[in-house]
Amino acid sequence: MTVMKSWSIPLGKVFGVELRLHLSFLFLVMFILFPLLDPSAAVGAGKGMALIGIITLAVLLHELGHILAGNARGVSPKAVMLLPIGGVPLRDGSDLTKSPAVRDEVFTALAGPVTNLIVAGAGTLAAFALRPNLLQNLLAQPYLSVEDPLKSFIWVNVGLAVLNLLPAYPLDGGRILRAFLADPGSGPEHEGMSYSAATRRAVMIGQAFAMFLIFAGIRNTWLMLIGFFLFVAVQIEDRSLLFQSVIESVRLEEIMLTDFSTLSPADTLEDALNKAVHSLQDDFPVIRGSDMVGVISKQNILRALRDEGNGYVQSAMKKAFETATKNDSLAAAFRKITKGTTIIPVVDENRLVGIVTLQNLMHSMGLLAESRKLQREEE
Repeated sequence: MTVMKSWSIPLGKVFGVELRLHLSFLFLVMFILFPLLDPSAAVGAGKGMALIGIITLAVLLHELGHILAGNARGVSPKAVMLLPIGGVPLRDGSDLTKSPAVRDEVFTALAGPVTNLIVAGAGTLAAFALRPNLLQNLLAQPYLSVEDPLKSFIWVNVGLAVLNLLPAYPLDGGRILRAFLADPGSGPEHEGMSYSAATRRAVMIGQAFAMFLIFAGIRNTWLMLIGFFLFVAVQIEDRSLLFQSVIESVRLEEIMLTDFSTLSPADTLEDALNKAVHSLQDDFPVIRGSDMVGVISKQNILRALRDEGNGYVQSAMKKAFETATKNDSLAAAFRKITKGTTIIPVVDENRLVGIVTLQNLMHSMGLLAESRKLQREEE
């Protein structure tokens, strides 16, 4: 997930979900503002910025609907990347392979478009109260214009809802399609494909829709822009698929660190700190003889020195820790890392043969994903 957060700006958290603004919003800004920078333009850049704000607000409301529905069903992602056509969930390695129940997926997916339609309806009622003769103007083209922010607000929400019902992943309709493709049905004769295979199929359909909209944009530049944003969203999901393939197939023995430093419970904290200074590791296994008896981090060493002065590693080490075998998958390692563990000792027949840390895990995943991408391009 860390790699996929590149090219985005953090906006904070909403109901426990991190929101990030993808830099593709800059294309929307340029598309709307550049024509208005001409001194002869009838409308100023201020109204252009208002239209950009309206689109951004509609996307935020759309994702708020998803987040609230996801929290109610217990399936919310840890982060969402916001694009001008909606959000793309960013999941870490611990939940990339989880297949949500069809009911949960459909409920969560529909919550976004329903939210936009409710907002559009409320906006229409408010507009009629302010402008009784609105109906004729509301149905007249263009539906999206910098000259009428209120009308644009209504149609942006309607358009966002309709667009997201297309069966093009990662739009909401594509998420629903993916859920049904992976649904095992009511018996063996209705057995669905794997969750990852269903995602790949839905991504291919999303790519086809993106190219169709881009070519359709020859006559309508808004369609071309929507196709471009859909293409960007599909690429983010495609990257997620690469990570998923790595998580499913790579074993810890392929990425674990085999050249690492250890500490003894009888080492003093000052000696341990001195050793940590000369090591790139942030966490250390604590070994007594041939047995591993604990783990300790640089932060814990420093904290113990500040609070209690120089003592022994045994008094500051963490005695409860997770272990893994060299045949465990990266998904298993991620599940343990996301529970708060910072180092995973890898054992073989009760013998410590390697360690996996969060930094090591993310670095290796990035390299392996790029390797898989190059292999796929060559094929």
